Amino acid sequence: MSTTDLTLAERLSASIRDVPDYPKPGVVFKDIAPLLADAGGFAALVEHLAERTRALGATKVVGLEARGFILAAPAAYAAGAGFVPVRKEGKLPGACHSQAYDLEYGSAVLEVQQDAFVPGERVLVVDDVLATGGTVEAALELIQRAGAELAGVVVLMELGFLGGRARLGGTLGGAPLETVIAV
Repeated sequence: MSTTDLTLAERLSASIRDVPDYPKPGVVFKDIAPLLADAGGFAALVEHLAERTRALGATKVVGLEARGFILAAPAAYAAGAGFVPVRKEGKLPGACHSQAYDLEYGSAVLEVQQDAFVPGERVLVVDDVLATGGTVEAALELIQRAGAELAGVVVLMELGFLGGRARLGGTLGGAPLETVIAV
């Protein structure tokens, strides 16, 4: 079977490797580095994300620290939209909105610069993995606090067994949550 016969999800899945017991015992890390190194696969993913940006009418694309940056920035560029990084606490200069959250193996704080969005602006959130939903939930709170409107959330992979989609159900406000690969 050639790569043109594969669905996008099948093609991208073939380039993602499992790393057991990283970053701690019992966790299976989904390493997207091989996908990023595959020029054709990476280009197909970026174009898919750009198409979703355009279709959802987003004027800004938010990338979540850190692997979300790698996916969101080129997608924003390809779609003609702006890119906004949502970073861990203390990494952005100037006045920031902050939001604490829990993740699979700890807790953290996310921040976005207070002037990153114009009130009412449509924002697409892009990340690599939806696991428990804590990171995306925190980002949605930051976007709302900044006065922007959620156009949608697109993730490369959803780890369905961790319940992130159910956690986000009430916070999406009717905006779509899309995944390229369901695990």
